[in-house]
Amino acid sequence: MAQQESLLDRIGVDVGRRLPLEQAIDWAAGRGVRYIDIQLDTGANKVDSFDDARCARIRAQAKDKGVTIGLHTLSAVNVAEYSPFLSEAVDAYMRAYIEVAPKLGAAWIVVHAGYHFTADVKMRMEAGLARLQRMVAHAEKHGALLLLENLNKEPVDAEVHYLAHSLEEWRYYYDRINSPAFALSFTANHAHLMPEGVEGFVDAIPLERVAEVRLADCFRNGHEQHLLPGQGNFDFGAMFELLERRGFQGHYMNAFGTLDDMDQARHAMVGMARAAA
Repeated sequence: MAQQESLLDRIGVDVGRRLPLEQAIDWAAGRGVRYIDIQLDTGANKVDSFDDARCARIRAQAKDKGVTIGLHTLSAVNVAEYSPFLSEAVDAYMRAYIEVAPKLGAAWIVVHAGYHFTADVKMRMEAGLARLQRMVAHAEKHGALLLLENLNKEPVDAEVHYLAHSLEEWRYYYDRINSPAFALSFTANHAHLMPEGVEGFVDAIPLERVAEVRLADCFRNGHEQHLLPGQGNFDFGAMFELLERRGFQGHYMNAFGTLDDMDQARHAMVGMARAAA
């Protein structure tokens, strides 16, 4: 992050699968959005559709427009997979993201720890950790940066649960992976769903390893929702005050509603931060 970046500059927009990457860059540049997340799983953005020539054009376009690209893998792909054939496919999926990232000039790749089916937690966590360690080694070779996200809790009686949704589970991975190719993506609204809340997470995690903070509104101790600011009870002002006071210097990423919703909320969030400060 450049020193001259304002808070508004540092709040990005998760484009997801809404636009082809080239259009997403133009959309962001036209609105002064400097950071975008993009998913490379469907349509014109399928990861295997990016040849070297297209990558070079996109890299030059993003540099010229002043837009930083981040990639975001699909949480439905189970990083904790251990079954034959499927396990190899997950490795290939993650390697493809890692290998295309430097060609696009992408500054990070958000990854996940996978999910379990209640009765196989230990096996899933061990498989996911081993896979993340392999992928971090691959990222080191390709000059890519992986950001492990804390995911959302699921209802207690659900059979399927995301891993790394709690402090204990998230720590299981980041305590065992130490590499310049590995950092953290802190989804603050997911922390809001947990007993510790945002402040408890920030107190416990190594904030110096957090490169990105992801944002949406939701309800305290509730369930997974990506609401617009004001539709839940997440205190954005208090969160900005806490993180900025603690020295967070990375970017924020809005992930809710439409593209215009996320862009307009950037300006409202700056007002919330000023009021809290």
